[in-house]
Amino acid sequence: FVQPSGGHFVKRIVAAATIAIIVSSTAALAADQKAPADVIERGKMLLTFGGCHDCHTPKKFGPEGMTFDMSRMLSGAQAGQQLPPVDKKALTPGYWMLMGGDLQSFVGPWGISYPANLTPDDQTGIGLWTEEIFMKTVMTGKHMGEGRPLLPPMFTENLRVMPESDLKAMYAYLRSIPPIKNPVPQPVAPPDVK
Repeated sequence: FVQPSGGHFVKRIVAAATIAIIVSSTAALAADQKAPADVIERGKMLLTFGGCHDCHTPKKFGPEGMTFDMSRMLSGAQAGQQLPPVDKKALTPGYWMLMGGDLQSFVGPWGISYPANLTPDDQTGIGLWTEEIFMKTVMTGKHMGEGRPLLPPMFTENLRVMPESDLKAMYAYLRSIPPIKNPVPQPVAPPDVK
């Protein structure tokens, strides 16, 4: 290794490092920038119309029956949730699917599944997900775009036909809501269902 004369090598290294810092900082700022209000409102409308609250938002029970608990909006199945005993027949294809009374737990041939925390909490929600990861999750039907399959009743086939701009609006809305720390129970495979 021979260093070029006149200090040009050091200047090039410093210049390259400076450019790398500027580019990475610009990318980080771009990722944190809030989407325009009309895009966020469209995302809110799409999530509401798409029925995302039906499973992903906990419920309250009162004189008017079951309503959404918007103080825990889109935070998924609640940590510590206890299920009644599961009829093992529900684990066989062709039998009935079981559903918790609050629409927060589902049992079928896939085992037990729970709706995810869609809030931007970094540890228990989708706070660390980029728009790219969100899009891959929707398009592949796999957790984080490459993990385990998303489990019923979450089907992404209907989302895959939406325009990319609508999916991005949904992501923008999810990034705009308050983060809620709620570690959703993990899915349970059929052999592990008790």
